[in-house]
Amino acid sequence: MAKGPGLYSDIGKKARDLLFKDYHSDQKFTITTYSPTGVAITASGTRKSELFLADVNTQLKNKNITTDIKVDTDSNLFTTITVNEPAPGLKAIFSFKVPDQRSGKVEVQYLHDYAGISTSVGLTANPIVNFSGVIGTNVLALGADLSFDSKIGELTKSNAGLSFTKDDLIASLTLNDKGDALNAAYYHVVNPLTNTAVGAEVTHRFSTNENTLTLGTQHQLDPLTTLKARVNNFGRTSALIQHEWRPKSFFTISGEVDTKAIEKSAKVGLSLVLKP
Repeated sequence: MAKGPGLYSDIGKKARDLLFKDYHSDQKFTITTYSPTGVAITASGTRKSELFLADVNTQLKNKNITTDIKVDTDSNLFTTITVNEPAPGLKAIFSFKVPDQRSGKVEVQYLHDYAGISTSVGLTANPIVNFSGVIGTNVLALGADLSFDSKIGELTKSNAGLSFTKDDLIASLTLNDKGDALNAAYYHVVNPLTNTAVGAEVTHRFSTNENTLTLGTQHQLDPLTTLKARVNNFGRTSALIQHEWRPKSFFTISGEVDTKAIEKSAKVGLSLVLKP
């Protein structure tokens, strides 16, 4: 078990990954190649109905500095420069998008045995300032996530969360959307040998008095094949099977059926990830 409480984004992450990661209804492929000098080039494409989206990302690592440059089909240029460990526990990230002049941002992350802090500032005259902090240990952690827009002088995001980790069980409670949504998540490893786990997430929205419940599970059929399934209280049932047919290369097929409207066609998604 890692030391420290981690970052605010880690609260409830295990349950979210179990319930939502790798589920999709589109066709997606990702291919990564490496040059002799160590430059990684990743091409990805996603087909959504009749729309096809694609991008090419080039990653260059030099000591503790990683530079990512991505170009998409809308002619946007994304650049991210990450400096790992300029000081113990510290990470600095600089990112911007061309031609969006307001997209420039600097982010600093700091991890400690009893705290995790992440703060970012937009590089504009009236920046958006984000701050998230977590205090505690790898067992119990309490954190907050805030965002302030200096242009309008308002707090645009205020979330708070609590996480409890004990051996093979992780539970979290978060208050989101300025107190409008209460979210409880649960993740439990049933059998470490087969990576079998169960998870649940309940969200109550006070403004509409609506509850959303999602239950999910995963099981490793063999060392290279994983099966996942989930269902929510609206009758939507999903399942996927993922096979690692070569190291770091995955083929995933997923599907979703609305049991309350069975006459509708099922949604099927395919994903292919290729790495040398």
